[in-house]
Amino acid sequence: MRCCRRIAAAGALLAALLSALAVRSSLAERRRPARSSLAGRRRPLRFASGGFKVALFADLHYGENAWTDWGPAQDAGSDRVMAAVLDAEKPDFVVYLGDLVTANNLGIPNASLYWDRAISPTRRRGIPWSTVFGNHDDMAFEWPPEWFSPAGVPPVQCPPPTSMSISDCSFRGTPRHELMTGEIIHNGLSYSSNGPKDLWPAVSNYVLQVLSQKKDDPVLLMYFLDSGGGSYPEVISSAQVQWFQSQSQFLNPNGRIPEIIFWHIPSTAYSKVAPKAKSEIRKPCVGSINKEDVAPQEAEWGMMDALAKRASVKAVFVGHNHGLDWCCPHEKLWLCFARHTGYGGYGNWPRGARVIQISEQPYSIQSWIRMENGTKHSDITLS
Repeated sequence: MRCCRRIAAAGALLAALLSALAVRSSLAERRRPARSSLAGRRRPLRFASGGFKVALFADLHYGENAWTDWGPAQDAGSDRVMAAVLDAEKPDFVVYLGDLVTANNLGIPNASLYWDRAISPTRRRGIPWSTVFGNHDDMAFEWPPEWFSPAGVPPVQCPPPTSMSISDCSFRGTPRHELMTGEIIHNGLSYSSNGPKDLWPAVSNYVLQVLSQKKDDPVLLMYFLDSGGGSYPEVISSAQVQWFQSQSQFLNPNGRIPEIIFWHIPSTAYSKVAPKAKSEIRKPCVGSINKEDVAPQEAEWGMMDALAKRASVKAVFVGHNHGLDWCCPHEKLWLCFARHTGYGGYGNWPRGARVIQISEQPYSIQSWIRMENGTKHSDITLS
């Protein structure tokens, strides 16, 4: 009888241990970085002897006014800018910093046709990349006033590059997750991710590790967040803040690995550190254009506080404001705009791209602006 009791007790203890291990495994799985189905096919990102160089392409706005002669000409201009920057800088990685397309101008069923064109200059050169969403990427279609006849009936127009019939013409737009899934499935060089579903409708939330040149240890963490807009409010939610805190604690508990952050719409903190609009950019800020006020997110739900508490976070990079390209200090980190890259979108300022150069030994983060005409300016040390 005692033997049976001992066996039963041992069985209960074993079951309890297995249950605890299962729970622990489940919790660990939830904390691991989000990975796409192609993650196993990707090569790990790694520093080279010259460091790790990242080019930022912001606000390309492909497909804008696609039914006019002006629209396709702007897209051709954006092609030229990216080609010029890529050939001059030869980056190790490219970040598409939102507003790849102007979805509110795309009268076609699938905006991925223009999305694919936006990433094609990088893909053709064999350079890996990642994308985050901007407010225009899944914005609802806006009917142009000139489409409406005096009788009030709009003629249906479907812009190129499609050859579809009128019956196939659609104005529904392409949801974020469809755009991202299409990019990931068809591009082995894409390091983008749909991110955790419990953060949707915010989709582009993920983290990438860059390994040391000589070891398989991460020496840089790049976080990507969806700052909203388009199909939902322009915010980084408190749930995204909690996700960032969980990921950073899991991957970098001691804060020894430098971290840089990318999203599209500037936070309200950018407004606080910004030089007065249209004034001269003075130190400690560094940049070349300051032509407008910051257009920040609709609310701040704790993301900047979370970043400021981590000494490992060195800089945040955003797009959205086409007439700004400065970096300014905030707490112990830097807040930087990219440079308006695309010919689509508002503004007639010269186009270019922000470049980030991270060196491993000795560690440093440098940044500058590379222009379409080949000139380089606004050099700054961020760490």
